[in-house]
Amino acid sequence: METQNDPHRPTVPQNDADIVVVGAGLAAAILALRLAALSVPPRILLLEASDTPFGDKTWSFQRTDVAPGVEAWLDHAIAAEWPTQTVRFADLRREIATGYASITSASIARAVAATGHITVRSGARATRLTPTEVVLDGGARIAARCVIDARGHAPGAAMRTAYQKFVGLRVRLAAPHGIAAPVIMDASVPQIDGFRFVYLLPFSTRDIMIEDTRYADGAALDVDAIEAAIHAYAAAHGWTVEAILQRETGVLPVVLGFDRHAFWAGASDVPKIGMRGAFFHSTTGYSLPDAVRVADLVADAWPIGSAALADLLHDHARRRAPRQAFYRFLNRMLFHGAAPENRHLVMQKFYRLPRPTIERFYAGRTSVFDILRILSGRPPIPIHRALRCIPERAPRGPGPEQPEAIQ
Repeated sequence: METQNDPHRPTVPQNDADIVVVGAGLAAAILALRLAALSVPPRILLLEASDTPFGDKTWSFQRTDVAPGVEAWLDHAIAAEWPTQTVRFADLRREIATGYASITSASIARAVAATGHITVRSGARATRLTPTEVVLDGGARIAARCVIDARGHAPGAAMRTAYQKFVGLRVRLAAPHGIAAPVIMDASVPQIDGFRFVYLLPFSTRDIMIEDTRYADGAALDVDAIEAAIHAYAAAHGWTVEAILQRETGVLPVVLGFDRHAFWAGASDVPKIGMRGAFFHSTTGYSLPDAVRVADLVADAWPIGSAALADLLHDHARRRAPRQAFYRFLNRMLFHGAAPENRHLVMQKFYRLPRPTIERFYAGRTSVFDILRILSGRPPIPIHRALRCIPERAPRGPGPEQPEAIQ
């Protein structure tokens, strides 16, 4: 991987890059790795506006989220994986025999560098994208056969959201923590600011990520207060923090309503991937499974120009959007049907379901039979509130503020 920090260098010649992806985040990296694995890989250029391509983040996924065969090119990016995972609620403790894996910014950067076919330029802020050219701040121009927009989620009127917001501290402890597998949801903690849970990733016996997550109506993130809550959680478990190795913050959309026609109306011939193209799970916010599917679509169609790829991805998005409708309904149940302090009961009921149903939910492949299982039995919220959440235009809660962009 070559990293260049001068966005004003001379224009890349027409034949120097086959594909340019603007925004060096997860979706861009996954696409680049997939294309680099082709028998005749294209020359790939990733442009990142900041000085830190791939950021300082951790992305996780269920092993069942991706189809068999992906391991050949994706496993190089994995930083750690575990054979099981656990969830904790006030009235439920469960170990789930589903594999779990995490990718870090450092591990994906190493995988990108190892291909030899991907160039990354940091400090390269794009001001205009066309199907064959990217114009950078300062006037430099980069031409390519295919230009893709992967600059992160941009809120708009077509998508009504609540928020999943989090602060994570990867810490080194003074003594072993005793956590053998990821705790993907510890909702036994006090329920504040909506549905709250703590997420634990044990990278080694003393190295652990502790992340405090809230499913909240507003996007405001009080980093200091949540960090204090993380330290309190560690202390309550008898853990002494010796060093903070990494800090993460994030605000992800939880989609309550989506007008796919409005979202794609007037779409340009520049294809959008990742959060930019709304390719993420409406409830969990996980984007890696969709990133892998989109990468496979592009790889199967390569070589392809921007306009044709935009059409291909628009078709994929239109087919995908209705399948996300059920997840949006569950989100409305969570935010409009349940009182904030009782939202955890919706998820506690969900985690009593059979493991295959949970796996298909995370993968975005929930079946009709799964829907019946999820909705069967006594709902954890009043029935009249559940019924009014069925329409896509569900009652709006207090108007949450909209951040300019969510990466």
